[in-house]
Amino acid sequence: MKNFLGSIANRVFVILLAGILVATGVTALLAQRERDGAMNQMRLNHSAERVVQLVVALDQAAPEVRPVILQTAANFGVAAGMVDDLEALGGSEGALVDLLKSRLGAQRQIMLKQQTGCQPRLARLPRFERANPGDCQVVLIGLSDGHLLRVQLHPGGATGAGKEKPPIGLPSAYLALFLALIGLLAWLVARMTARPIRQLAQAAGALGSDLDRAPLPETGPTEIRQAASAFNAMQARIRRQVQHRTHMLAAITHDLQTPLTRLRLRLEKVGDDELRTKLIDDLGVMQSMVREGLELARSMDSQELLQRLDLDSLIDSVCADATDAGQDVELSGPSGVRLMAQPNALRRCLTNLLDNAIKYGRLARVTVVRESERVVIRIRDAGPGLPPDQLEAVFDPFFRLETSRSRDTGGTGLGLTIARNIAEAHGGTLHLHNLAEGGLEAVLALPARQVTGTRTRSA
Repeated sequence: MKNFLGSIANRVFVILLAGILVATGVTALLAQRERDGAMNQMRLNHSAERVVQLVVALDQAAPEVRPVILQTAANFGVAAGMVDDLEALGGSEGALVDLLKSRLGAQRQIMLKQQTGCQPRLARLPRFERANPGDCQVVLIGLSDGHLLRVQLHPGGATGAGKEKPPIGLPSAYLALFLALIGLLAWLVARMTARPIRQLAQAAGALGSDLDRAPLPETGPTEIRQAASAFNAMQARIRRQVQHRTHMLAAITHDLQTPLTRLRLRLEKVGDDELRTKLIDDLGVMQSMVREGLELARSMDSQELLQRLDLDSLIDSVCADATDAGQDVELSGPSGVRLMAQPNALRRCLTNLLDNAIKYGRLARVTVVRESERVVIRIRDAGPGLPPDQLEAVFDPFFRLETSRSRDTGGTGLGLTIARNIAEAHGGTLHLHNLAEGGLEAVLALPARQVTGTRTRSA
C-alpha cells in the first residue's frame, strides 16, 4: 500500500475517490432521511384522512347503518368497531392524535394505545404497509352521540410509525455501475493531473544525456506552462554554458598544437642528447594532454549522428585491434545487440576502458550480457585495484593516483572522464568496483533493443 501511494497519480486518485464517495454517502443519507420524513408524514396524513372519513360517516349515519359502514371499511383494510368500555383511559397522545383533533375538533375525545394480538392486515395492501400480526396501535375516538369508535392501525400503515419501510437503495447492478463511473472519473482526473509532472521528470532525466533535445511544449494550465517555460530556459542556459566551456577548451587545446609542434622541431637541434631526450619526453606528455583535452571536449559536445549499431561487431573490432597490438584480451558474450549510438564515440569509450585495463592490470577480460532492458559490458583486469574511496574520484578530469595511476605510466587523467561522458551521452552508466578475487572491473551499461545468440573470442 505504501508503494501504491508513493505515486502522486495514485494519491490524487485515492483522495478524489474517497472524497466523492463520502460526499455521495452523506448526500444519500440526508436525502434518505428527508424522504423517510416525507413518507411518514404522507402515511400519517393518509391514515388520519381515512379515520376522519370513517368518523364523519358514522357521526352522520343512523345507529342501524353503522355496522354496514364498518363492514365496508373493513373491506378496504380498516379494522374498526364500536366499543362500550372506557379503555381509552390511560392511553397516550402523539402526532396522529394531534392531527385528528385538528380535523375533528379539539373537544373530541381521542386516545392512542399500543396493543398486541391484533388481526393481520389484508394481503392486497402495499407490501410496505403489511405488518406482522400481533403488533398494532389502536385509536379510540368518541363519536358525536357519545359512543366510542375503536380503529385498529398497523405499524407502517395507519400511523406510519412502524419499523417496516418501503424498499430503498439502488439495485446491485446500478450500484456497481455508479461506483465504476466514479472510479473511472477519479482515475482520469488523477492521470491528467500527474501527466505533466511525469513529462517534466522524464525531460529532466533525459537532459543529462542530451542537452540538445527538443524543448518541452508550453501548453496546458497556467502552472504547467510556467514550469515548462522555466525548464526550457534552464535547459538553454545549461546548453550555452556547456558549449562555451567546450569551445573554450577545444580552442585552447587546438591552438596549443601548433607551438608545440614548432617547439618539438627546435628541440631536435639541442646538442646535449640526454637533455634533448628529456625535453622531447616532456613535450610528448604535453601533446598527449592536448589530444586528450580535445577528446574530452568532443565527448562533452559530440556532433556525431546516432546510427543503428551492432554492438557485438563493434566490441569484437575493438578487442581484435587490441589483440593485434599484442595485448592480452578475451571476449565472450551474446550477439545480435542493436542500439542507437555514435559509433566513433562508443569505440573511443571502449578503447579507453581496454587501455586502462591493459595499462594497469596487464590483461582484459570482456563479457557482454543482457540484463533486463539493457546490455552490460564488463571489463576486468588483474591489477591491484583501487582504494574504495577513489572509485568515483578517478572519473574527475586530470585525476591520477600516485602509484598505479601516475603520469609515469603515460596517463593524463582524462581517459575515464571521457569514457563516462560518452556512456552518459548514450543514456548509459559507467562504474568501477574491486573484485573479491583481485583486480578491477569496469561495468558499462547501455540501453539495448534486442539480444540473441552467444559467441566467444579468445586472444
